[in-house]
Amino acid sequence: MALVNWVRGRVFNYVHQNNLVYNTCWEDPRIDRVALDLKPNHNVMVITSAGCNALDYALAGANHVYAVDMNPRQNALLDLKKSAIKNLEYDQFFQMFGHGQLPDYKQVYNDKLRASLPEWSQTYWDKKIKFFRPKKKRTFYFRGSSGSLAWLINVYIDKVLRMRPLVNDLFDAQSQEEQEELYKKVHKRLWKKFIRFFLKLDTTWSLAGVPRAQREHLEREYENGIVDFVEENMHTVFAELPIHDNYFWRVYGTGSYIPTCCPEYLKEENFEPLRDGIVDRVTTHTDSVQHFIEKHEGHEIHRLVLLDHMDWLTANLYPALVSEWQAIVDRLGKQEDIRLLWRSGGTNTDFVDDVEIQLNGKPTKVGQLLTYHDKLADELHKIDRVHTYGVFRVADLSV
Repeated sequence: MALVNWVRGRVFNYVHQNNLVYNTCWEDPRIDRVALDLKPNHNVMVITSAGCNALDYALAGANHVYAVDMNPRQNALLDLKKSAIKNLEYDQFFQMFGHGQLPDYKQVYNDKLRASLPEWSQTYWDKKIKFFRPKKKRTFYFRGSSGSLAWLINVYIDKVLRMRPLVNDLFDAQSQEEQEELYKKVHKRLWKKFIRFFLKLDTTWSLAGVPRAQREHLEREYENGIVDFVEENMHTVFAELPIHDNYFWRVYGTGSYIPTCCPEYLKEENFEPLRDGIVDRVTTHTDSVQHFIEKHEGHEIHRLVLLDHMDWLTANLYPALVSEWQAIVDRLGKQEDIRLLWRSGGTNTDFVDDVEIQLNGKPTKVGQLLTYHDKLADELHKIDRVHTYGVFRVADLSV
């Protein structure tokens, strides 16, 4: 109970004070690349999150990537990554964003990184660059709200269950058979009464940045709600899909990446291409999706990656969902080759199709304007390395 009370006491500070929520992206860009079908002329708008996938889309060949987020701290993180790519050598860059710790972090920040940051990002990192301070077992990836949740679970694994060697062996498994056998042992020791109780707490999912509306979807669709959903999907990740390149779960299970298991922007072969100009094709914008689209005057936008953003707008913020779709249809609907990607915590996204907007003065359901690629989306969803969403959607928009 002491651990639970500690979490409850921290939730206000980590979530409701608008801190950095996501320190790494929790969406698999490998399947996004296939779904986006990027061409050299394509411009992409993506919700920033931690910026990993914005850089990935640029590496994949997008002409320009607009990273948009209402939380300026998320954009500050992407700004810091861009500055580090431009101003550090690869080994130091990987220490910072691969290992999540940077020796002489204050001096490196002041001498090499700060001057390249926008003013707001400078103000933020002046205070928070200590997240990269070398500290035993508390890396950057155990900072912020989602990182703090990962850190708590790791403390439980290390101090209560005492199964760190077993977890490390699982991430380093050399075959599918070995992986399956190791996960059976992990599952037996991990899925106890406490962890099931912990996963039912609203506080737990607030730290993870999961909205209540998303959790309510799962409560309706699974006998034991979100607990069954998590257990089922962890089995898929650790017992059925290859774990050797699953950097999403590795970073939250260990606190760092390794060179052979990390996002594309951290791989050595991609460092010079990023530095030589690709990184400049990624820009940050602190705004809502609706307002960004309404006032955007740059290149046409051909691809929108909305993450699970619309789940947040299905309850009390539903009018904002309507306004957002009105802006999308008004500004992008008459262009050709417009594709949207999104995810949902539930298994049903009919709420998107049912959104009613005005088109040529007439009420029109959004679903009438979307052509879904369900077969493609379902095939990709099966191999999603993150596997924490109920569905993956790929749809073309035409008016």
